[in-house]
Amino acid sequence: MVTGRPGASPNAVSMFSLLLIAALAASPTATPSAIESPTPARLLGMIRAKFRSHRPPPAFITYVLERKQLTDQGFPDYAESYKTKYWVRNVDRAALTRRVFRDINRGEMKFDRPAFNESRDPGPPTADLFEPAPIKSRPVSFVPTPEPGASSLPTIGKISVTGEFDYRVDSIATEGDELHLKISPTRDPDRNRLRELFVDRKTLELQKLIATDKLFILGSSDVYGVTFTVTLGMLEGTPVVKSIHGVVGDGYQGDGSIVDYTFREIAFPTKLPEWYFDPKSYQQHEAQEPS
Repeated sequence: MVTGRPGASPNAVSMFSLLLIAALAASPTATPSAIESPTPARLLGMIRAKFRSHRPPPAFITYVLERKQLTDQGFPDYAESYKTKYWVRNVDRAALTRRVFRDINRGEMKFDRPAFNESRDPGPPTADLFEPAPIKSRPVSFVPTPEPGASSLPTIGKISVTGEFDYRVDSIATEGDELHLKISPTRDPDRNRLRELFVDRKTLELQKLIATDKLFILGSSDVYGVTFTVTLGMLEGTPVVKSIHGVVGDGYQGDGSIVDYTFREIAFPTKLPEWYFDPKSYQQHEAQEPS
């Protein structure tokens, strides 16, 4: 049965349909509306969300941190250039460390809690680089709040990333396959350390950043500002810091005005002995020292 307008014959309906199809085929194709570019604030929020989409990091990480610095005369400072092996539990950043001499682990087992912008070597390479720095340098005994590790809650709605509140975007430039953002903090400049971001244009993955840090002088209350250029890479789907180039400012005169850190041999073991993270038991496990 053919159904049409009241009073219309089947042949009339068929002819009407053919004419309508022909008219649609002859009409120009509608141009899709252009995709709206994100605002600078929204773009920054998207970059941050992309970086944090890889979190939390794997439960454990091991790596060798190589530190090199120059004397105030510009020569290699061998006394303050060294390698350290780290075994880190990411949930609280507790770490067993050993200094490496002549590429052989012969140093004493020591406990550490690597962190950026504090009075010890920066790390770990899986650190949240968007995390605000502490108000003041914290002791190794301080235990940071663990990152959420539970499964996500049921989704009952959708919230879009609309902006970034810790920073404002001063400029955006396209440089080859990267976007280069210059940003400044809207509050707490000593805690919100990021100043420039370099991200992949297509994926918004963070490639490099420039941030502020601090140089703490042992045995002194003097603290100097440092500019860190941080280069990142991806390892098993996790962003990791590969290298850091530091330049000390604020009129600092002395050894170590230029310092370089390189993170080598990064790996994510599935398990590490619990005693690694209990310094009180180190002497009891000397026969089990990791290599």
